[in-house]
Amino acid sequence: MTRKVDFLVIGAGPGGYAAAFRAADLGRKVVLVDARATLGGVCLNEGCIPSKALLHAAAILHEMSEAKDWGIAVEERPPIDLERLRARKDGIVTTLTGGLAGLARRRKVEVIQGFARFGGPDRVVVGDEELQFADCVIATGSAPVRLPSWPEDSRIWDSTAALELRGVPDRLAVVGGGIIGLEMATVYAALGSAVTVVELGPQIVPGADGEAASILRASLEASGCRILTDTRVTAITPGKETVGLELSGAVEEHVEADAVIQAVGRRADAAALDLAKAGLEARADGTLAVDPYGRTGKANIYAIGDVTGGPMLAHRATHQGKIAAELASGHHPAPLSALIPSVAYTRPELAWIGQSLDQARAAGVKARAASFPWQASGRNLTSGAGAGLTRLVYCEESKRLLGATLVGTNAGELLSELTLAIEMGARLEDVALTVHAHPTLSETVAFAAERALGTLTDL
Repeated sequence: MTRKVDFLVIGAGPGGYAAAFRAADLGRKVVLVDARATLGGVCLNEGCIPSKALLHAAAILHEMSEAKDWGIAVEERPPIDLERLRARKDGIVTTLTGGLAGLARRRKVEVIQGFARFGGPDRVVVGDEELQFADCVIATGSAPVRLPSWPEDSRIWDSTAALELRGVPDRLAVVGGGIIGLEMATVYAALGSAVTVVELGPQIVPGADGEAASILRASLEASGCRILTDTRVTAITPGKETVGLELSGAVEEHVEADAVIQAVGRRADAAALDLAKAGLEARADGTLAVDPYGRTGKANIYAIGDVTGGPMLAHRATHQGKIAAELASGHHPAPLSALIPSVAYTRPELAWIGQSLDQARAAGVKARAASFPWQASGRNLTSGAGAGLTRLVYCEESKRLLGATLVGTNAGELLSELTLAIEMGARLEDVALTVHAHPTLSETVAFAAERALGTLTDL
């Protein structure tokens, strides 16, 4: 049996459900297919949301450990009820995924649980049913990269397994010093693990501003994490009691761990779609080539989110999904912005947008950078936070903002102002002359702009 479908979306993550819901709002009859029993994809079920719930718990423990500095006596480390913490995390996920199901019902979006694969350029097969579509959006996301030479062992986790909170290992090795690895290191160090992070590159959070990454590294090390950069794992051997790792590079040693987290990145997840039957072909890294509107080489097939490559971030996928739905429905949306904000929800947070100083200069721009240290922020000091930094990159001639990096408590919440400023072509004066409330962390943005202009009085 072949059933005709107006607008088909494969994958119900942030990009997929955004595309489905936006298309429904525009009058399309939508079918949304996903293998999970709940909507939300990796982000809501086993990524962004559960990790942030655990990071909040970690922040509570950090604040309790620092209470004595404020004259508040906490006599001993509080006991941790893992079952209750796990239930709290899972309850938040259930609330949000249930909310998505309600939104789908209200929009009359038909949800089918199953695996979709193409049967031709205008049809997919889901179970025993063939669906012939007018338009299709591929939003199948990504999966954790598993190093091919590594053995299978219940103590070797990917990010999904780490978020299950199976237990708190006495010794934890995290292989990969990117955002995911460092967030997991933050969680487990707070819960009591002795954490070793092994990063192949010269700094943690590759691609981020070097000084900001150094501030984050110092904070993580102060919290008990051991961080090894320019170091690789050359062998991993599960033993009876522990997992052994052989390290080489800047650090040459043998490490024993009770659990190991692989956090070496994610890979586009489209291999099971039978793309060739739709006339599509994935690139060598598994991603699909698209234009800024999400269009593939087929006029009626779009692709969005992680399956289209980096940066693999939920908010990028959401915007791509809306753009694809609008274009497929006869509207004329703006293309996807090149400005995609990034945030590591570590302690402290590290957030950045736009070009770094090196990137701007490599592009031929006469660029400069100005920074404001958070040690001079009244709000930062009164909230008990530690080191932090706001750095702005700008064109020396026009004074237009080109990029920004923030590291410190709630840095991610400050990033939107700068993202909007860069989108709108703002200059340093536009930021510096905007009155920021005092005392707030947002003042550091204005102070950095004032420093670049030579009008700063707070340093």
